[in-house]
Amino acid sequence: MPDSKWVDLLDPDPATLDAAVPGMLHPTASERMLAPARHEDDPRPRLERHGDYLFGILVVPVTTDDEVTFQEVDLVVDQRRLLTVRKTAAGGSGAFDVEPVQQASAGAIPGMALYALLDEIAEQFLTVVDRFDDDIDELEDKVEEWEAVVVRERISQLRHDILHVRRVLTPTRDLARSILDDRVDLAGDPELFPHDVEIHFADVYDKLLRATDGLDLSRDLLAGVRDYHQAQVANDQNEVMKRLTVVASVLLLPTFIVGLYGQNLKGIPELDWHYGYAWSWALIVLTTIAQIVYFRRKKWV
Repeated sequence: MPDSKWVDLLDPDPATLDAAVPGMLHPTASERMLAPARHEDDPRPRLERHGDYLFGILVVPVTTDDEVTFQEVDLVVDQRRLLTVRKTAAGGSGAFDVEPVQQASAGAIPGMALYALLDEIAEQFLTVVDRFDDDIDELEDKVEEWEAVVVRERISQLRHDILHVRRVLTPTRDLARSILDDRVDLAGDPELFPHDVEIHFADVYDKLLRATDGLDLSRDLLAGVRDYHQAQVANDQNEVMKRLTVVASVLLLPTFIVGLYGQNLKGIPELDWHYGYAWSWALIVLTTIAQIVYFRRKKWV
């Protein structure tokens, strides 16, 4: 069973939250932890001191088969316990499961349990970055096979997800850095973040830094696919214009010939010629064939 020093709640009601930390929380913190998740405006991850405890907000990316969702996790930690409040993700799809992390950190001090939580969140970010790379590779392979509208929709979705992940990854990295630099701590004995725990947070910071670099690379790869797709669309448009130009050019000479013999003026050499009609048709056919041969040699048709 998970250790009692780490209490995890999922969408608690006021009574459940108060029973977990009786009289400990400031009303603003309680209100924040009980408020429903607003996924159209995710909060900025942060960790700040509230008297004799630390209050934090985390946003965790959760990968599903079709999309990346985001789950808010609020926390309160002091020298005695760690309390986490998970809020159901949008649509109920995907969930961040902390039970394996609780079991792995059973018996650890609250500061070490918070490290285990942040380390798992850092792993989630790395998993999401790998997911982006796989999706971009698939998009790059299929960009010439899929319809243009499908490619544009996929690029737009990936770009939106990458920006969303970056918006919560950067402050999460800064949060880990603030613990590593001893800017966020609680006075007392025992310490909330002893030196050996701060060293572990350096590993979390390195993972989040690696996730940031990977996210930047994914964004650059996606930009490359987008540029290639735009170039492909422009090339297809050029091919269409080239064919229209060929059609117009092929019809130009026959139109000229018909217009020339349609003037009905005296002195036209072929006007009284018995084979004049056949001659005009032969001239039209020959000039058309000559143009088509020329354009095919130029590989325009």
